[in-house]
Amino acid sequence: MSHLSRRSFIEAAALAAGGLVLGGGLVGCAGGAMPQGTVDDTAHEDHATSEKALTGSAPAVPAVYFTSAIDAQAIQAVYAAIGWSLTGPRIGVKLSTGEPGSNPLDPALIADLVNAVSGTIVECNTAYGGERGETAHHLEVATEHGYTDIAEVQIMDEDGSTSIPVEGGTHLTENLVGAHFPEYDGFLVLSHFKGHAMAGFGGALKNISIGMASREGKCLIHTDGRSHSNPWGGDTSAFQECMAEAAKSVMDATNGNMLFVNVMNHLSVDCDCDSHPAPAKMADIGILASADPVALDQACVDLVYSSDDDSADLIERIESLGGEHVLEHAEKIGLGSRGYRLVEVGA
Repeated sequence: MSHLSRRSFIEAAALAAGGLVLGGGLVGCAGGAMPQGTVDDTAHEDHATSEKALTGSAPAVPAVYFTSAIDAQAIQAVYAAIGWSLTGPRIGVKLSTGEPGSNPLDPALIADLVNAVSGTIVECNTAYGGERGETAHHLEVATEHGYTDIAEVQIMDEDGSTSIPVEGGTHLTENLVGAHFPEYDGFLVLSHFKGHAMAGFGGALKNISIGMASREGKCLIHTDGRSHSNPWGGDTSAFQECMAEAAKSVMDATNGNMLFVNVMNHLSVDCDCDSHPAPAKMADIGILASADPVALDQACVDLVYSSDDDSADLIERIESLGGEHVLEHAEKIGLGSRGYRLVEVGA
């Protein structure tokens, strides 16, 4: 079938009534055979309903706000469109600092928004090593990428882990986040949406699950709770479900005092944890924001499918890993909704 154009997608009026069950398998972070998943192409026309199509009888679905502009004014506008503010005196701004050579968020793009919430940029160390595997080098990367120029930066697991409970999961009973996580009243989550070699794609859910987890916690998520020290060898489907469960624990621990922005630019098939990501073949799409991370990530996936640009490689990456399974499980355990209404800001 042919995909909708982006404009037609935003005007689409169908609301999804079902979900997808996707395959999984074993995968390593760098290379190796990828398990094959299946995706019903028509599903990507069915999650969104336009603002003007809603009626009094329509079910309540979360709003996802969208702008095709990608600049400092646009990111503030789409964030403001959510319509409510984070509460509390100390707000963490969760982003990925990115490996050297990757495509992390541009500090100039986010600086005004970070300052508007008086935020401290927060991250955790990686479990795979790289240049961000321990705090001192991680802070050097954050400085090189310009983040220390716009705000204080804290590596939340520089002093180890703290445990938060996982409620309603089928894999995890606890999630190990950075020890400094409880110091924050809420979080603004800024994510660069892109592909990922294990998850299929990375967005808000990955940023608050793997991204919030300490090195030890990352190992638990990657291995279906079996290892505190080794992140390798886990089943892909279980990994995605553990990500959803860890993300829910973070939302629960903050009583939902979190707001989410995804930037859809530099749409490589590879994550910012890759220091040599494949060049992006797609044109930039825009910025999206929501109070619901599941709806937000689903909208980003749907926009990739609805793009009239060269999205084939990114779609193949998502499908080859059954990437939407994380969204299915997240909705199943009550983290958020795959159905949403897409509202264009500044149209």
